[in-house]
Amino acid sequence: MTTTATDAAAAHKPVPGEPKGVLDRYFGLTASGTTVRTEVIAGVTTFLTMVYIVFVNPTILANAGMDKGAVFVATCIAAAVSTLVMALYANYPVALAPGMGLNAFFAFTVVLTYKYSWQQALAAVFCSGVLFFLLSIFRLREYVINAIPKTLKLAISAGVGLFLGIIALEQSKIVVAHPVTLVTLGDLRHLPAILCLVGFVLIAALNSRNILGGTLIGILIVTLIGLPFGHATWGGIVDLPPSLAPTFLQLDFSAIHEQTFLIVVFSFLFIDVFDNAGTLIGVTHRAGLLDENGHLPRMKQALISDSFAAMFGALIGTSTTTSYIESAAGVSAGGRTGLMAVVVALLFLLALFFAPLAGMIPAYASAAALLYVACLMTRGLAEISWDDVTEYAPAVVAAVTMPLTYSIATGIGLGFITYTAAKIVSGRFRDASPAVIVLALIFAAKFAMG
Repeated sequence: MTTTATDAAAAHKPVPGEPKGVLDRYFGLTASGTTVRTEVIAGVTTFLTMVYIVFVNPTILANAGMDKGAVFVATCIAAAVSTLVMALYANYPVALAPGMGLNAFFAFTVVLTYKYSWQQALAAVFCSGVLFFLLSIFRLREYVINAIPKTLKLAISAGVGLFLGIIALEQSKIVVAHPVTLVTLGDLRHLPAILCLVGFVLIAALNSRNILGGTLIGILIVTLIGLPFGHATWGGIVDLPPSLAPTFLQLDFSAIHEQTFLIVVFSFLFIDVFDNAGTLIGVTHRAGLLDENGHLPRMKQALISDSFAAMFGALIGTSTTTSYIESAAGVSAGGRTGLMAVVVALLFLLALFFAPLAGMIPAYASAAALLYVACLMTRGLAEISWDDVTEYAPAVVAAVTMPLTYSIATGIGLGFITYTAAKIVSGRFRDASPAVIVLALIFAAKFAMG
């Protein structure tokens, strides 16, 4: 009979009256109904579900011209330090790392579409982190989140998912450019396209069976399959970490006065705020950490930790670092305190020595993971109110235009504009809050000015 992580956690409950150690006193293990052993198991579980980011993030940001080795190091360090801050300051079982979707927005919209340098894009990430910090300090976050309609929040998440999907399909050459129809089907006899689809099916199947590290396993399997065919290059597994110098403190604030730069900053902010709020509520609810009113204790500390992550990640050279929903895997294994996050942080530091393995991951393998994450994020469309055309029509516009314009910011802007216009023209003025109207006007002015 196989013993699961959950079974192991249940078998090691704290003993009443047992002397409390330093870790127990700091993290409140006994009060939370957990033990050091349980937290370690939960930390390992969470790490294995999200470690794929150290392979995928360098591949995505390399499209922006960033050094893959430096981004790998920045990803590991940003994840480790930010998770440690969440653990020690907020005492929550929540791990952080550069966010999926946010990294794609960074590379494909801000750099490749808007033609900003990656150094300027890092400056935009840093500015969004500063704004997030101010929202957290002055308790404006609740107003901002509550002012944005749930429909648009869901649409933004789903649109980011669709955006990741088209990037994955394009990187694996399953979808290619066409002079008449814009896009068309690529050559499915091409091995990278086949391996991407194989990897996607593997990742989906392994995760559906709750196999620990299913996403990582799928990436590694299709990478190994591609080795003998020359679609991946063996570079070893363990070595000293590459230099961080190519991305460290490379922020360029020269474009801070431009309107498009401000739109980029607010786009980073919106996505991070909504994603972070959903992750915190989802993970802590599963852990039973919400109070009787459904509120999250130490919310301010958790938000400050997340805003610090965005700023710190930008300083060392990666896109927005944010809370990961994969933390729920550790919570399911019994994690209840920040000690779980400490374990995750230490494992990310250990991952620094696996740079050769990360460097050999081909685009089609990371594309398989991207396609899987795209499916997870697009599920938000199911929660939209499909009985009200003034709700679902703007949501569809926002979600669909993100991949079709290759711009998350454009999708957000068109979503706000069509939502506001639909509510006002239909006479439902109260549904369009002042914050939504102001944002719609800002985006409209941006589009009008080109």
